[in-house]
Amino acid sequence: MSSTEQHLQAGFDAFHRARAHTHLVAALYAEAMGDAYPTEVAADSSCDWPLLATLVGRLRLGPGQLLVDMGCGSGGIGLWLARALAVRLIGIDLSPVAIQLATTRRCTVVPPGQAAFAVGTLEASGLPGGQADGVICVDALSCAANRAAALREMHRILKPGGRAVLTRAVRRATVTLTEQEEAAGFTVEYVDERPGEPAMWARLYRLWIAHADELRRELGDTQAQNMLGEARRMLDRLDDRRALTLTLRRPQLPTPTGL
Repeated sequence: MSSTEQHLQAGFDAFHRARAHTHLVAALYAEAMGDAYPTEVAADSSCDWPLLATLVGRLRLGPGQLLVDMGCGSGGIGLWLARALAVRLIGIDLSPVAIQLATTRRCTVVPPGQAAFAVGTLEASGLPGGQADGVICVDALSCAANRAAALREMHRILKPGGRAVLTRAVRRATVTLTEQEEAAGFTVEYVDERPGEPAMWARLYRLWIAHADELRRELGDTQAQNMLGEARRMLDRLDDRRALTLTLRRPQLPTPTGL
């Protein structure tokens, strides 16, 4: 593991460890999202009911197929999909603390043997190639040490014909949206807009700032300052934010021709 990955791992371990002991952060997400907040998922991300609907519709998975959640965090999104679609789940995350939380959580959501979680990176999942029927990556790709390598890894682990659905944010003036995805070997099937996502982050960031003292008390100074720094840094940038969900497909293998 590189020094950059070790630094990221330590940061995410501390992040998940702090949030595991408080309901305050989830309550602020719920307030920011309103009726769109999926309580059972309790994700530390922009995942809402509309995104879950998009994931279900774009993945097109059937019972018993394999879904890989890259950057799974504490497992909520993948486990919700595993139960809803009756698929097998493997969650991969850089943080051992997140993986432990997800592993503990799975027994309350899906039957034994349906889901497994392991430590790995977006660039090197440790999974065999060509085995996954679907891949998701929600609000995690921006944390990759090498985004192009992460996309190549998703392509590698997918079966031919399998789909990856991932969230991405770009500036509104961005013209070339999928150059790296296509360079990784994917065909771009859909680019879905998430028009309400920037406004949700604005509401959430303002709530973090308004509850700064409570965050410090519940999470400790370091984690609270990380959140408040993010909020103050990002609030002025949200007007230029365009939030997307990309559906990518690994092309089918050519049909053999007769001899």
